[in-house]
Parts: sequence; structure tokens; C-alpha cells
Amino acid sequence: MTTTESIYPDDEIDLRAIFADLWRGKWLIIGLTVVCAVAGVVYAKLQPDIYQAQATLAPKDGGETRTGGGGLQGLASLAGVNLGGGSSNQSVIAQEVLKSRAFLGDFIERHNYAPQLAAVERWNPGTKALEYDPERYSVETEQWLSVAPSNWNLVNRTRGLLGVASNKNTGMLTVSFQHESPEFAQEIVYNLVQDINNHMRKLDVDEAERSIRYLENKIQETSIAGMQQVFFQLIESETRKVMLAHSSPEYVFKTIDPAVTPEVPSEPKRRLIAMVATMAGALLGVLIVLIRSFFFSAKPPTINKA
Repeated sequence: MTTTESIYPDDEIDLRAIFADLWRGKWLIIGLTVVCAVAGVVYAKLQPDIYQAQATLAPKDGGETRTGGGGLQGLASLAGVNLGGGSSNQSVIAQEVLKSRAFLGDFIERHNYAPQLAAVERWNPGTKALEYDPERYSVETEQWLSVAPSNWNLVNRTRGLLGVASNKNTGMLTVSFQHESPEFAQEIVYNLVQDINNHMRKLDVDEAERSIRYLENKIQETSIAGMQQVFFQLIESETRKVMLAHSSPEYVFKTIDPAVTPEVPSEPKRRLIAMVATMAGALLGVLIVLIRSFFFSAKPPTINKA
């Protein structure tokens, strides 16, 4: 009687066979590792240096310019006037304004930063000057040679390079900006701090002046001496707010550590790029060797006849 029995390969992984396959394919693994390592080094070398400037700021909430007038707060609310005070965190509002599309769009237009944000080709460390794409922007005429970037694109570009981080433990705020030019990165951070302080000051001064005009009209409308006295006190409080706002250059944020021109680039991480490329090449070589071994070295099941 003849019987047939199919014997299938064991499902367990044979580590010795795997190491043997890797040893046979060692030159492929080494070759791919070297190629990817060289490619990673070349890629890292071709990437432009990016410099980051940053400033550390302290919020000035609760200062004299934000005080609300003590016992006049309730009367001011009845009169329809907002005296400010500690109910709203002015620094939090300023942080959101700093990242807002309206503020950044006006900031870029006011300082004419569109060429530095959208037309830079490289930064020349020898001349310490930016070099622009000659097919897109003319430095001599200060004119765009192609379609000028939209405000939408400029703001998105700025947001991608801008960093605004708040330390929850200390309350300190860090404002940073990355660019090919270290001088421009420092200039951007400095102007952002100045402009956000001026912007928030103008908002509060405009609000106080509107309140003063409103209270002056209310004085004319009432003949009650007691109410007129209250309105005069509210006008005095709002006038004091305007005076203190104009006398404080750093209105919302006080600069603790000003932005300086960075001397060392923050990006790219060339060593990291080269290491990742080398590891990727080695893993790719191992994967190819194992796949080739699995598909081309597998033997069909043997059939024993008795």
C-alpha cells in the first residue's frame, strides 16, 4: 500500500537562516547604506542655513495702565463705560492678536516685507545681504516681475516662520522668527514686539477716548448734580488711562531678553539628516535582502512516497 504525506516547512523563524541570508546579501546592504548616506550628506549640504531670532517677554497685566478705577467700576458699568481692569487677560488677547491674519497682514504691508518673505533666493554671508530671485523681483526698481504674492500667502508664510510660545509656569512669552537672513530674523522679532505694544495701546486709547466723548454727552443730557459728579470722575479715570498709555512704551509686553542677531543657524540639522539617511539605507538593504530570500529561496513542499 502506497501512502503519500505532505511535509510542510516549519512555521518557526530560523534565525540562523536569516543571518545567513543577510550575510550573503551584505554587499547589497553596504552599497545601499553608502549610497543613501552620500545622498543624505549632499542633500543636507544643499539646504540653506536658517537662522532663528527670539525675544523673551513678560506680560504687564495688572499694571497702572490697566487699572479700572476701584469703586467706579460698578457705576461705569451702569453708565455703559468699560474701565478695563483685571477681568480680561490683556496679554492673552495680545498673543492672539499677534498671530491674527489682520494684524500680520497689516504688519507686512506697513514694513514692506513682501520681498523678504516671498522672493528671497539665498542669503550671502560674505556681503551679509539677501539675494532675490531675478525672475520674480527686481531690487533696482523694487517691482515684482511676476505676479505679486497675495496677502493670504504672505500671512501663511509668516505664520509658518513665526513662533509664539507661552510658559504656563512663569507666564513668560517667547516670540521667535526663522529666516535665511539672521539680521532680518532679528528685525522681524523686534518690530513685532514694538508693533503689538503700539497696536494694543491704540485700541485702549481709542476705547477710552470714545468713553470720554460718551460721558461728556451724558453730562450735557442730565441736570442731576450727583450724576454729573459721577460722570466727571469717570472722565478723570479714562483721561488718566490715556495719559498712562502714552507714557508707557512697553504697553502690554515688557522685554526681558531682546532679540539679537543669531550667529549660528538653527536649521537644517545636517548631522541628523545624514544619520537618518544612513539608517534608512541600511534598513532598505536589509528589507530587500529578506524579501529576495523569502521569494526566491523558498523550496516547494517535498512528497515522500512509501
